[in-house]
Amino acid sequence: MLIPTASARRPSDRPVSPSTVARLAAVLRIASLLRSPSARDRRASGDYSAIAALIVPVAERLADATDLQAGTRVLDIATGSGNAAIAAARIGCTVTGVDYMPDLLQRGRERAAAERLAITFQEGDAEDLPFPDASFDAVLQVFGAMFAPDHELTASELARVCRPGGRIGLASWTSEGFLGDMFRTIGAHVPPPAGLASPMRWGDVAYLESIFGTTVEWLGHTRRVFTFRFTSAEAFVSTFGTWYGPTLKAFEGLDDRSGLQLADDLAALARRHNRLDGEGAIAIPGEYLESVGVRR
Repeated sequence: MLIPTASARRPSDRPVSPSTVARLAAVLRIASLLRSPSARDRRASGDYSAIAALIVPVAERLADATDLQAGTRVLDIATGSGNAAIAAARIGCTVTGVDYMPDLLQRGRERAAAERLAITFQEGDAEDLPFPDASFDAVLQVFGAMFAPDHELTASELARVCRPGGRIGLASWTSEGFLGDMFRTIGAHVPPPAGLASPMRWGDVAYLESIFGTTVEWLGHTRRVFTFRFTSAEAFVSTFGTWYGPTLKAFEGLDDRSGLQLADDLAALARRHNRLDGEGAIAIPGEYLESVGVRR
């Protein structure tokens, strides 16, 4: 089975409290949702756009922090469904968004068309960008290129296509924040591939500067917070388990009992990070590093 079912239970000799029963029931409802044929179809489509829609404000803020100028050429690397590309186009830039997933690029085209924005969406790999040197006046990355396997090669490509004097703007999750904790929770159930550097390292200033070397003069690094909001901790698990690739793949790789444990652990993680009091709606601060520099 791809995800936990109602038949999976963890043995216990102790009485179970009503609140525990309620949480277990909610997790099992998540399991039922993720098992549905429609959910399997959505997973097959690789539609990250449902998660990207939650974090649109990050791209808007980065576009402003990078001080993009109207009329300049901007590249959004690992654009997904186009958050940063759309943010740049809204302020008058000539924008290209590149990603290796055709379905996400099509979603970006639909979003741009709905706003009557002229954006070029193109297939391409962050580790081998299909553009000549110095093709752009600014290059952006919002929680995308950081997931490419070879960090140094990705940084080199990002710098290569930006002209000298051009701007580079990055938004990267930090290891110390909620996303770092989430990946550690997933990794405790499904260990990541051996030998790959964690994408969360892009959220570390010293590491980020090391992979870019002397190609960028950094103007500043700022730790910021984006707040994820859900009706419950279980709603968070349902959303990320259905749409977010790393969580989705983790559930697919687990049997029923282990999948139920992962769902329970993720819900508990969300409750620990929740800054609201009481039951019900949750607000989870997600720390990320905003970095702005100039191409040397």
